Amino acid sequence: MGSPTVPPAPPRSAPPFEHQRRGPEVGRVLVLNATYEPINVCTVRRAIVLLLKDKAEVIEHGEWRLHSATATIARPVVIRLVSYVHIPRDAHRRKITRRAVFARDDWMCQYCGSRSNLTVDHVVPRSKGGASSWENIVASCAPCNRRKGNTLLRQAGMKLIKEPRTPSPHVFIHVASPTIPAAWRSYFAA
Repeated sequence: MGSPTVPPAPPRSAPPFEHQRRGPEVGRVLVLNATYEPINVCTVRRAIVLLLKDKAEVIEHGEWRLHSATATIARPVVIRLVSYVHIPRDAHRRKITRRAVFARDDWMCQYCGSRSNLTVDHVVPRSKGGASSWENIVASCAPCNRRKGNTLLRQAGMKLIKEPRTPSPHVFIHVASPTIPAAWRSYFAA
């Protein structure tokens, strides 16, 4: 007689309050365009609606199952839109927020490299004609911001670690979900 066949373990359901224990990324789903390019982050609920309307397909799912009165579905982690959506590449027009500047600058002071007590600084102060643009705003720790004050870099004897630039669209995904799940990482360009 052959050895008995062991049935596979049934998929696990998320215990009550699982979303509170596993962190903020548990409620987020990476949305890919039809070309597999990351374009957005949405809630699990929104992802399920897109799936049920056949506007998206599941590319990666989590180990947990979602249950309704009539169906059980694998919890989506990455979905892909069925139809291509044109995304304008005008990131320079996107609202400049502190979190977006911090994410673009890798949560690091662009003057000294510190990662604590961050704020934002206009490289060329507004009082000296500096614009509120991606190319003129950087993450700065409070001590460096105070040291530079209302002066130009050369007057303060300071240098930037890297020149500020308009961020890639991926920065806004990092803003929407500061913790990037491992399942998402393969969809970002190296």
